[in-house]
Formats: sequence, structure tokens, C-alpha cells
Amino acid sequence: MEDNLSWTIMNVGRRSIVPIVSAVVILCAMIGRSDAQCVERSERSAQIAIDAFVAEPSSLLVQLRSEKEKLSGRLQGYLVSDISVLKSVPALTRAATQADRASIGTALHRAEIRCRSGRPAFAQKISDFVGKLHDSAVIAGYASEPDDASPPPSPTTANLPAQSGAGLMSGDYKTDIADPFVPMPLPE
Repeated sequence: MEDNLSWTIMNVGRRSIVPIVSAVVILCAMIGRSDAQCVERSERSAQIAIDAFVAEPSSLLVQLRSEKEKLSGRLQGYLVSDISVLKSVPALTRAATQADRASIGTALHRAEIRCRSGRPAFAQKISDFVGKLHDSAVIAGYASEPDDASPPPSPTTANLPAQSGAGLMSGDYKTDIADPFVPMPLPE
């Protein structure tokens, strides 16, 4: 009888500890992930875009051919969203042209400026990274951005397409169905 009781207590203890351990592991993973950002959740780039960039950094150059400002904004958005993206920047730099490398330097400096107030250690990490990179075009782009300039509007919200379903709901709290026959405004 005593053996059955101890066996029951051990099994109940094991079953109840598994969900607790799982919850702790998930919570720790979430905390570690949220510590990697310099900006609020609403300003972060999409995680799928960051993962795609980390997997293939040169794909960003293919997507944004000859669009230096968009390249700079997108890379800045990735860096302030997840500082671990920094380890993929050398591969991006190797695949980039001279002009694109200057845009990469600009993105690095803008990301550093954005991280200074909330995460000074990340800002220092970016600065150290640029110093160790030893690429004259990246350093020129990095130096071309003034330190006292206010950061440009968030690249993560500036590059997002307009929501197509925004006009389907109306009312104070967007709980009423809008008139589907209202003419759509034409782009200017």
C-alpha cells in the first residue's frame, strides 16, 4: 500500500511539473527574443522578413535594386528590430556594389542613433562592428549621416502597403459594416 502511494505521488508530481517546465522554457525564450530589439513592437520589422534576410542577405540587394534609400531604411529596420541581424551584414556588404555599401553604412549609423536612447550597448555594438568591418564605402556612408539628426520616420511603417481592408468597417470603434458601394478614392 505504501509503495502504491509513493508511486502515485511521484507520477502526479512528474505530470504536473512537465507543463510548468514547458511554460518556463517558452517564457525564457520570449524574454531573450524581446531583449534583442531597440524599438517598440509597433515599429519592428516583420519576423519573417528578418529571417529571410538572415538566411540570404544578398536577397535584399535583389529586391531593392538601385533604391539606395529603401535599402538603407529596410536594413535599419531589421537592425533595430533584431540586433542579431548584424552578423549577416558582412555577407550583404560583400555582395553589394560601392554605392550600395555606402547605403549600408548609412543604415548602420541610423540604427545606432535609434538604439542610443533605449539600448546603448547595442549602439556601441554597431559602432564597434563598423570599425572592425574595414570597408571604406561603408565607413563613408556611416560618416555621411550626421549624429545630431533626428531619426527618419520608421522604415517598417513607411514601407508597408496600405491596408486594403481598411474601408470595410466604419463607426467610432470600426464595428459597423461600411457601405460597399461607396466609390473608392483614386490615387493621385
